[in-house]
Amino acid sequence: MLVFLLFVQTIFACMIYGPIAAYLVEAFPARIRYTSLSLPYHIGNGICGGLLPVIGLTLCARTGNICAGLYYPMIVAAVTLVAGSLLLQPGQTELTHRRLTAKLSW
Repeated sequence: MLVFLLFVQTIFACMIYGPIAAYLVEAFPARIRYTSLSLPYHIGNGICGGLLPVIGLTLCARTGNICAGLYYPMIVAAVTLVAGSLLLQPGQTELTHRRLTAKLSW
């Protein structure tokens, strides 16, 4: 049963990361794609995702509450939602893409 649940979780992860990769490739022109896409993406995943077990277990150990480990991902998700809602305007990605493409075109 545990193997089946891990398999289902892997399918859900693939359903998330496949479209994200396709969207991010389309969002940046090829000349700046590596620097503007890969570096922050991998640093962000390494710091936020890589430290998740350590931070979660530390919160559980310090508070004595087994649900305290969920606070960190919930806070990160809330900050992301607020920052995205405040900083991104409708159509802004399209305009930024057009400006970068125009600047970098030969």
